Amino acid sequence: MSVPYETAAYEPPESPESPEEHLARLLGRALNSFELPDETIRQLDCALAHDSSLHSAHHSAGLHRETYRHTWLLADGSALTLWELVHNTARGHHTQHEVYADDEELHAATARLPLPPDAPDFELPVTVQLSPVPAPRHTYLPDDSADHARRLLRRAENADRPGADTAALLATAFAHQITQAFGRPCRTGRAGPCFSLYEHAFLLHDGEEVSLWEVEHTATPDGRHMCEVYVTEDAARDAMERRAARLS
Repeated sequence: MSVPYETAAYEPPESPESPEEHLARLLGRALNSFELPDETIRQLDCALAHDSSLHSAHHSAGLHRETYRHTWLLADGSALTLWELVHNTARGHHTQHEVYADDEELHAATARLPLPPDAPDFELPVTVQLSPVPAPRHTYLPDDSADHARRLLRRAENADRPGADTAALLATAFAHQITQAFGRPCRTGRAGPCFSLYEHAFLLHDGEEVSLWEVEHTATPDGRHMCEVYVTEDAARDAMERRAARLS
């Protein structure tokens, strides 16, 4: 049986450092942090959450460079990314850190490094390329989002509800938004069956967005509330049409 959505107090996910601390540490080690626009720093000062990941790496003949993607979730639901370049190609081969707000600036800085495209006589370069973080489609709020996904899947009663793979994916969610896409909330005592469709959009730590579609209805033999969950909007709307057809 469906239950009203709880409004839980925000408890940030466990992390060794806050978004502000992570930003301060990044700027503190970057040699060119003073070149970042002031507006970028002001935006990041009020970030709600952050995530970091390796974007690419190249190791050859004792020299190396890595680029890291640092992404912050801002209060308006948008994401802002800084790119960190780490290398040991300067004189003395000491590791240096640089930070850029623009990927074109990052590419220009990377191109200046004295690293060959490949060096089979020494060790093969290791290159990892990940897709860039797209701008979020929704206005997300950090919350106990992984638990929200777990409770949503748990109350789904349809046999073709999302399975273990989806549950494992959404265990990494750290922000979400619920939007009503159709109908009105089903209320106890309302005459006749009712249908509502909700989109539960989740933001994962790698910037990926995943949505589940919840159909809440009272088109049951005894008029009780029933929750069904689908991975696409089309599947959810088809389910509503099937339920409505049985009543006609």
